[in-house]
Amino acid sequence: MNDVLIGVLSGLVGLTLGIVGLLAYRASQRQRAGLMEVGEPTLPEGSAEILSVIGRAFVVVDDVDGVVRANPAAYAFGLVRGHTLVHPELLELARRVRSDGVIEERQFELPRGPLGQGTIIVHVRVAPLGEQYILLLADDRTEITRTEAIRNDFVANVSHELKTPVGAISLLAEAVDEAADDAVAVRRFAARLHKESARLTALVQDIIELSRLQGADVVMQGRPVDVNAVLAEAVDRNKLPAEGKHIKISLGGRSDALVHGDPDLLMTAFRNLIDNAIRYSPEGTTVGVGVRSRDGLVQVSVTDQGPGIPQEEQDRIFERFYRVDAARSRQTGGTGLGLSIVKHVISNHGGEVTVWSQPGQGSTFTVRLPELEETTAGKTGGPNEGTLSAPGQGGRV
Repeated sequence: MNDVLIGVLSGLVGLTLGIVGLLAYRASQRQRAGLMEVGEPTLPEGSAEILSVIGRAFVVVDDVDGVVRANPAAYAFGLVRGHTLVHPELLELARRVRSDGVIEERQFELPRGPLGQGTIIVHVRVAPLGEQYILLLADDRTEITRTEAIRNDFVANVSHELKTPVGAISLLAEAVDEAADDAVAVRRFAARLHKESARLTALVQDIIELSRLQGADVVMQGRPVDVNAVLAEAVDRNKLPAEGKHIKISLGGRSDALVHGDPDLLMTAFRNLIDNAIRYSPEGTTVGVGVRSRDGLVQVSVTDQGPGIPQEEQDRIFERFYRVDAARSRQTGGTGLGLSIVKHVISNHGGEVTVWSQPGQGSTFTVRLPELEETTAGKTGGPNEGTLSAPGQGGRV
């Protein structure tokens, strides 16, 4: 009897334990399911679709500043790394909007990544998204800001540069009027007036050239160009100032390859290089101009026997209005735009311009342009039925 009772009790205990275990398992499952539902963030209805088509970098953060959603642009800009909003400036702005509920807009210059010195300028708009989230919209303004800064600097520099010759012409005109009875003084003032007017004309012409360069589309509007002919014309246009200083221009070498581009713009660039060499060369010296083809490039070099350029100045000589020696530049009549025009033209043609110089040993400016390569593809007839490929259109760059 006791054995039967013990067996029944054991069965009841086992059943009870089984029921308790099953209930505990189900409760655990329900709890895990609940946690999963809570952990999965849900944005306000329709917001995900809108964010996907706005065309700007966006980041959505929750009430503890965790990144709930971000598009590839936000990662590319370096705003987000993993699930973290990287920059403390953006975190502070998000917290302020969360606290006040007021939309804010700011522009920041932020590091692009954890390494290097690169920065990005972004315009950020921060707003509440529903009751739980904060939305950050970011627009890359780096290029716009850089272009605006260049434009403002250019306008300021042009204004400054124009003041000198315009002011000088005004003063000299008054001097001529006051010295009307002194023929010698009139001739002296007239000569200086002519020099200042020539300087003003050159400056205006260079400004016009720069303006024309902004709208030039070399790739679409260019054509095959014979660099030898362009160089010959550039040398010819510099003969008069060279003869005025008893300087010989020695043109040597030849390239049988053509380049793709605008012959007028290229002539302007080479003319400026040769003119620059003449201005800074002593009287009675020689300016060398050489051309050759090598490794798929047409290479043009212009060498002078001038004072040379210090190493620390060589990276800046292609900037607009920059002069190594401002006083000497005024004496030679330079506008400070010639080398800037050269760099702009050559860059538009897919090439590069470099300088080698040592103080007291002169300077050599070298231009390299990609050859316009003749292709044999599509030849079906005689030897003259080939086509020419521009750089970026099947040619060799």
